[in-house]
Amino acid sequence: MKIVFFGTSEFGAIVLRTIIRASIIPALVVTVPDKPAGRKLKVHPSWVKQVALEYRIPLLQPETPQEKVLSQLRSMEPDLFLVAAYGKILPQELLDIPKKGSLNVHPSLLPLYRGAAPVQAALLNGDEKTGATVILMDERMDHGPIVASSKIKIQNPKINYPELHNKLAKLGGELLIKTIPLWIAGKIKAVPQQDSKATYTKHLTKEAGRIDWTKSALYIERQVRALQPWPGTFCKIKAQSKKSKNTEQNLKILKAGIREGVHGEPGKTFLAQGKKLGVYAGKDALIIEELQLEGSKPVSSKEFLLGHKDILNNKLPI
Repeated sequence: MKIVFFGTSEFGAIVLRTIIRASIIPALVVTVPDKPAGRKLKVHPSWVKQVALEYRIPLLQPETPQEKVLSQLRSMEPDLFLVAAYGKILPQELLDIPKKGSLNVHPSLLPLYRGAAPVQAALLNGDEKTGATVILMDERMDHGPIVASSKIKIQNPKINYPELHNKLAKLGGELLIKTIPLWIAGKIKAVPQQDSKATYTKHLTKEAGRIDWTKSALYIERQVRALQPWPGTFCKIKAQSKKSKNTEQNLKILKAGIREGVHGEPGKTFLAQGKKLGVYAGKDALIIEELQLEGSKPVSSKEFLLGHKDILNNKLPI
């Protein structure tokens, strides 16, 4: 069985590593070209490329699937394409190349949460269950018929994005391990998705992490967990240094809890139990446990207040 794996991000890398450990080893891995990242713009390989190099799997890194790439893939006569967080739309002429089609693994229970941010959406909405779905790909985003799915309960109410992301990536890899032999043998039929029940997610922007204190503390706490590490969840406070007088700094909230049944003006701060920073929300209050001031290291709420007592009993911008 000749398989070509398409992937880029950490999700794809976890899926790839999981199937390799089950002796499903692709003949070729396709990922994006190396890109500059970080403050020094140092060129870095994708997560998936790193796994491919570790296992010495041949690589292809096209900017786009041009005719030369299509010809190269056709000449391989592959049986199956596997796609996991590749990050680019694949044309139908490419998807039609393998004899058994192209399977994509997606971290949601499709047709829920099609698009770029399904894991974050599940956390923001407070879902009690989620899962992974394998579909037979077509040109439309996360639209193809369902081949297999696996459901899990979100048992930890404090689970954050990195934890749930990795859990779903491993689940997706395990689902592929079970599904591929059955699909190749013709023992599974793809079932069309119910498009009327489809929901969609978008690429996250920096603005998605800005706190609106008029929202409930429950929503903001979910926001803190869902948007880690990027874009993060933040609000504005007045800068403390003389050089930056009359300016504002971002205050990133890294970990928080909820105090129910308290009422106050949304955005107004107070000293909570345990000498922690509390902020009234539209409903209840957010109790900040860990935070990070722009340009500083992460600290506990108690440590932060030792040097920023003037933040108490003031109102944060909404």
